[in-house]
Amino acid sequence: MTSSPMPAFVKLLAADVERSVRFYGALGFTDAGRDGVLVHLRFGEHAHLYVVRTPPGADLPGPRGAGVLVCFTCPDVDALAARARETGAPVDGPRTQPWHTRETVVTDPDGYRVVFVQPA
Repeated sequence: MTSSPMPAFVKLLAADVERSVRFYGALGFTDAGRDGVLVHLRFGEHAHLYVVRTPPGADLPGPRGAGVLVCFTCPDVDALAARARETGAPVDGPRTQPWHTRETVVTDPDGYRVVFVQPA
């Protein structure tokens, strides 16, 4: 596990942590450490994602992360979209946005919508 402070990171509750780690690994995330409760994943140099086992008995109704988009800067959203499609994940895009980015939205196994963004 990293011990240095991070300016920002995301924690996602997962029904099956290992399934999520495999999914994000297929998209290019690397395993940066584990502590038995969570897995620290990295995407590029500065993006950090923690996958945490959903606590037993936790009631999480509705889609996970409804109304929240988790975004990661990505050098090639087209290649990432192709890798995501190979996993069978729902993929929207890539699309060029009016704010001068190309974006791909990928839905992970728990229903979180993760956006990969590159400058247009």
